[in-house]
Amino acid sequence: MSRQVLFVVHAGRQRALEVSRAAATGLLANGISVLCADDDAQLIGIDGVLPANDAQGCELVIVFGGDGTILRAIEIARPHDVPVLGVNLGHVGFLAEAEPEDIASVISAVTEGNLIVEERTALVVTTTSPEGDEWSTWALNEVAIEKHQRERMAEIMVSVDGQPLSRWSCDGLLCATPTGSTAYAFSAGGPVVWPEVDALLVVPISAHALFARPLVVSPNSHIDVGIENGPVIVSADGRRSTVVATGGKVEVVRDKQSVKLARVHTTPFTERLVAKFELPVRGWRNS
Repeated sequence: MSRQVLFVVHAGRQRALEVSRAAATGLLANGISVLCADDDAQLIGIDGVLPANDAQGCELVIVFGGDGTILRAIEIARPHDVPVLGVNLGHVGFLAEAEPEDIASVISAVTEGNLIVEERTALVVTTTSPEGDEWSTWALNEVAIEKHQRERMAEIMVSVDGQPLSRWSCDGLLCATPTGSTAYAFSAGGPVVWPEVDALLVVPISAHALFARPLVVSPNSHIDVGIENGPVIVSADGRRSTVVATGGKVEVVRDKQSVKLARVHTTPFTERLVAKFELPVRGWRNS
């Protein structure tokens, strides 16, 4: 059976198209078939790159874009349990493994089968309307519960493992994974959590309360949120969402299926954190 990989490309970025062409040329030269999602094969413009509807039969999905494109690629890869490797053509690109100048290393690692695959925790969110209707989806980074109307605060009652925790009047609440700790949760004041830490985060957003600090809970915890004054918007990774009215509820738990992210290098997370956020490790004296 021939080896094949799937490309997911941010077609609106010329640099992404250029880097994906170089990657396709290198992989094809090494006998690895290249497919391309979303009918972008013609934009890459390399003979032998074919369009594909999903990642079935692929050993890897390679993404050329930012974190948003990587999240889109994960949606394509996850049903077939295929690892995703991101080449950063965005800004911070925390989910990406490689930079454009690393493309030769990516080609070599894929060809030789030397990729490192990490299992990342994902979340399942289930909402129940006051009438009992359910909606469910998954998230890699975070589940956000946010007020629907700008001029009104949401009122929510949060419980962990069946025990009431606190009632908050707030702009919203985030339930995040360690992977998502550097995304929305970080912007809302949550802690940075190393990916190998087995935990979930609960981060209130602009809560009017003395006790409204970010919480780190067990990865096996059930987080229940009652909507006492809504409606609220519930979204998963900012990509799939629904509205829950007053009297509804939201449940967030760890997903049984992880997300697989492929890496080329064994760079420690601390080093990646310093590089992505340009942290001043040398100090103002430059020493």
